[in-house]
Amino acid sequence: MFLQKTIRTKAIVEGVGIHSGDRCSLTFRPAPIDTGVHFVRADLPGKPSLKVSSENVQATSYQTSIGNSVFTVATIEHCLSALSALRIDNLIIELDGPEIPICDGSSIEFYNAIQRAGVIEQDQPREYCYIKEPIFLSEGDKQAYVLPYHGLRLSVTIDFPHPAIGMQKIDIDVNESSYARELAPARTFGFLKDVQALQAKGLAKGGSMDNAIVLDDQKILNPGGLRFPDEFVRHKCLDALGDLVNLEMPLMGHVVLHKAGHDLMNKLVQLIKTSKDKYRYVELGADISEEVKRFSSWALS
Repeated sequence: MFLQKTIRTKAIVEGVGIHSGDRCSLTFRPAPIDTGVHFVRADLPGKPSLKVSSENVQATSYQTSIGNSVFTVATIEHCLSALSALRIDNLIIELDGPEIPICDGSSIEFYNAIQRAGVIEQDQPREYCYIKEPIFLSEGDKQAYVLPYHGLRLSVTIDFPHPAIGMQKIDIDVNESSYARELAPARTFGFLKDVQALQAKGLAKGGSMDNAIVLDDQKILNPGGLRFPDEFVRHKCLDALGDLVNLEMPLMGHVVLHKAGHDLMNKLVQLIKTSKDKYRYVELGADISEEVKRFSSWALS
């Protein structure tokens, strides 16, 4: 039996906000069983909260934002990605302002902070969303689908018409060690002309080569280069795991993405939720081997 998890004690992550460029901090706090994951604005009257859920997603252009009538939290995917890999079920994420620290543009600082706090099991079994039939979504040449799988696996393909990126693929079984080693250090990336356009509008003031891979029309501008030869697709995989937290239940399945960003990924999450005939709740160890065998060969070539 696998039990729900939270953290043992609080953990703080500090940095700058990507848009304001101002100092900001985030505090992870333990939460009781069946709480889920909530953002809390500690600086606002009454400390209002916002649940991480697909129902609260408000924007998916270049990043994922959730919000309600009181406040909005943008660029949540790097923070949440670490929770997905560590299977954190219940957590309060307390903010001291409108932004999450961008850190170095990856999720490694969030992952390390949670590990330092300590992950503990709670006295309640965890139910997984086990995919028993394929769920497909496509828009033009973009595809996102999920297949039965006894675990959590991602196969991601990107294709950018840029000489430093091109087509990249990754296929990975996600667990704590594979995530920490292969995905958590992978940074977000952007193009110099887009960053300059945003900064001209008063946005992305905190953006720099300290927290992103920056490219001009031909090359990578960061003096230190890349952390992985295929760092771009690794970061897309990191992002997808963050968006999966909006499902509100840990996924057992094989997620396959082809040229799919936050928009299509969040639409896939919403489709999974409404496709109740294609998944069921299971506790790990349930007899699902036959369902897995039926679709184990499905994947993009």
